[in-house]
Amino acid sequence: MEAVPSVYVTRLIPKAGLDLLRGCAQVKVWEGELPPSREVLLQELEEAEGVLSLLTDTIDAELMDAAPRLRAVSNYAIGYDNIDVQAATERGIMVCHTPGVLTDTTADFTFTLLACVARRVVEAAQYVREGRWKTWGPMLCLGYDLHRATLGLIGLGRIGGAMAKRATGFEMRVLYHDLQRQPIQEQELGLVYADLDTVLRESDFISLHTPLTPETFHMIGAEQFKTMKNTAMLVNTSRGQVVDQKALYDALVSGEISGAGIDVTDPEPMDHDDPLLELDNCVVVPHIASASIAARTLMATMAAENLVAALQGRMPRNPVNPEVLDLKGRR
Repeated sequence: MEAVPSVYVTRLIPKAGLDLLRGCAQVKVWEGELPPSREVLLQELEEAEGVLSLLTDTIDAELMDAAPRLRAVSNYAIGYDNIDVQAATERGIMVCHTPGVLTDTTADFTFTLLACVARRVVEAAQYVREGRWKTWGPMLCLGYDLHRATLGLIGLGRIGGAMAKRATGFEMRVLYHDLQRQPIQEQELGLVYADLDTVLRESDFISLHTPLTPETFHMIGAEQFKTMKNTAMLVNTSRGQVVDQKALYDALVSGEISGAGIDVTDPEPMDHDDPLLELDNCVVVPHIASASIAARTLMATMAAENLVAALQGRMPRNPVNPEVLDLKGRR
């Protein structure tokens, strides 16, 4: 009788994913609200053959070496910068992720956050809660229109492209900057490709959709804020480290830019005394761009399916390092 693989899940995920795993593996789940500590991960992965991880879990060479039976890591996320993919490949460990399922949900939320910042929704709601609303006033909580404004997209992957589609409904002019031009989307959606400085200089709203790499770390900092309009607003649902938060604070306080909405921070979670939280023109939310019931359930089933396939020696639907199977086949 074939042995059932052991799997460790680093946080509670939607039931559909756990049920799928439990149908073909021995599953242990960390049920705490906070991520498991480094010590817990080192201990729990000693015997695990598979792990379903989150962005909050650092899966590095040390951890892999402490898990001699580990064969697969399935990340419950689009990104995988929490995993040392090279170290995994060298050890014959398959790495997977969950792209695609979050695209529309994340784009919906990004546009929501953009609108909230532009029209000062959070600030206005707090104004009412504090009992300060006395009457209608022609100058009360004035914001900026989205329709026919210029949207600058930095990164035109799946989510950036979905944002561009949504912008067409508001008759927005859309500029974008990416490492690669997208001529089909340019033609279909009327997008305009430009260098980074041009996007920053001409946009009313700037939305970040880049992965975190050494090249994108703090790509938006003091110099970039100086380039932007003083009426411009920044939205970030990519990775917190893409933005220099100290420079963002300075730009918001000095009036170099008008507002910001950030779903991702550095560090994450944000320190409770971070000065950004004191600003009315900055909306900070706790990394919830993909937090719809449908999207998170799809993430769970995809992550589980990826992990099961890898443990069974099949090519997962969403591998990060598919060469691992080829390497194993040659041994």
